[in-house]
Amino acid sequence: MTEPQTSPYSLAQDAAATLAELTGIARHDLALVLGSGWLPAAEALGETTAEIDATELPGFSGAAVAGHSGRIRSVRVGDRQVLVFLSRTHYYEGKGVAAVVHPVRTAAAAGCGTIVLTNGCGGLNPAWAPGTPVLIRDHINLTGASPLVGATFVDLTDLYSSRLRGLARDLEPGLDEGVYVQFPGPHYETPAEVRMAGIIGGDLVGMSTTLEAIAAREAGMEVLGISLVTNLAAGISDQPLDHAEVLEAGRAAASRMGALLGKIVPVI
Repeated sequence: MTEPQTSPYSLAQDAAATLAELTGIARHDLALVLGSGWLPAAEALGETTAEIDATELPGFSGAAVAGHSGRIRSVRVGDRQVLVFLSRTHYYEGKGVAAVVHPVRTAAAAGCGTIVLTNGCGGLNPAWAPGTPVLIRDHINLTGASPLVGATFVDLTDLYSSRLRGLARDLEPGLDEGVYVQFPGPHYETPAEVRMAGIIGGDLVGMSTTLEAIAAREAGMEVLGISLVTNLAAGISDQPLDHAEVLEAGRAAASRMGALLGKIVPVI
């Protein structure tokens, strides 16, 4: 007889309980998911109170992408305890949508009411040089998938919180906003696909974030999304795309990204 599968929500509760046991932190206030190129920014956030390997928690797997560490860190920022995921599972890894959003559901189960989702992405605006942070105003999910199970209807009208975006702009008045378009990956978008993204209202293209944001909203979390433009999208410039370029742009922008997160996290 086949054993019944654990529901993704029960698995997240188990992971949160194990997290509390291993870190000694009973409850976290805010979660942060760091995307490609953002890893160096974690050092500027605050005092690390605990760090574990993600694979120590039920339902987590090791990092599969360069630029992601596969670690989970608990950081004290002011009077907030921040849960920092130093890697994510991408949809293109083929592990299923539930695996992609498991960190988000774990964060919610750990007490987080707010989540900051970051990513490295391609930009359609030629004025956004590599290393430019852009607030996500909205998204277009081209994966054809959803983390919601069954007849679960969730309003996504203000998915990327206008309140949090306003706070971020108060702290960094020069921050631009854009619509993030998630493609399935792992191949980069073709120039024609990038043109399509622009036609349907996109400003940023990448391979993460939208499924996590939907799961966060389902869990009742407030969401702030920040993209780091690591390269101009295919066809916007005449340069070929390279993941090493993504990581280098992140390293070059690390101090600015760390300072930005260090200012935003304490006030949200």
